[in-house]
Amino acid sequence: MSCAVALSQWLAQYQQRYQQTLHECPRYYSHGEPSLCRQQDESEPVQWCHVARSESGSFDNVRQALGIELHSDIEAFYGSHWAGSLHFDAAWGVGELLQVWNEDDFIRLQQNLIGHLMMKRKLKQATSWFIGVTETGDEMICVKDEDGSVWLEQPGKEPLTLLAPSISAFLQQIQPRVAPAVEHVEEDMSAVSHPGIFASLRRMWHNLFGSK
Repeated sequence: MSCAVALSQWLAQYQQRYQQTLHECPRYYSHGEPSLCRQQDESEPVQWCHVARSESGSFDNVRQALGIELHSDIEAFYGSHWAGSLHFDAAWGVGELLQVWNEDDFIRLQQNLIGHLMMKRKLKQATSWFIGVTETGDEMICVKDEDGSVWLEQPGKEPLTLLAPSISAFLQQIQPRVAPAVEHVEEDMSAVSHPGIFASLRRMWHNLFGSK
């Protein structure tokens, strides 16, 4: 099964689980940012329902900026839908997957991804890109670019634990988790801050580079 098909099916299961449990859509702290997936709800956290993008998002600018190739699954995972963050349960623990809220969010994602890829290059480590974080926030869920396999990875270190041979296989191993929306707030909210799990990722990168 392709990554795009597996993600689409998992998003449908995610939304169905919330409807069955809470009789409403998942909720997300949007901080007022518009999105095609946002429901008619003015209160924070807002309700959302995943929406397929009319045109897939491209990471060609990231490839060109860093002079590297990226696995095709990156467009399928990040560029096929508008959605909020996704909570899940797995045999090894609890985590949160990142999705894209709107076009500005997609640009911020690319900026954060470039930061991660530059970190890997600086440390002379194999290329990987993140798709989420664990509940503790001290490990990332990353895709090893050479073969598309999914791993647990700590900032500054090589991939630690193999989770699945592909994103498609990974999505088939995890279960949607009904959970209240979490508002991620940094002490210093910059112009590029994001109301989702980017805060956790940037904090990990800051800790890494700050120790060098």
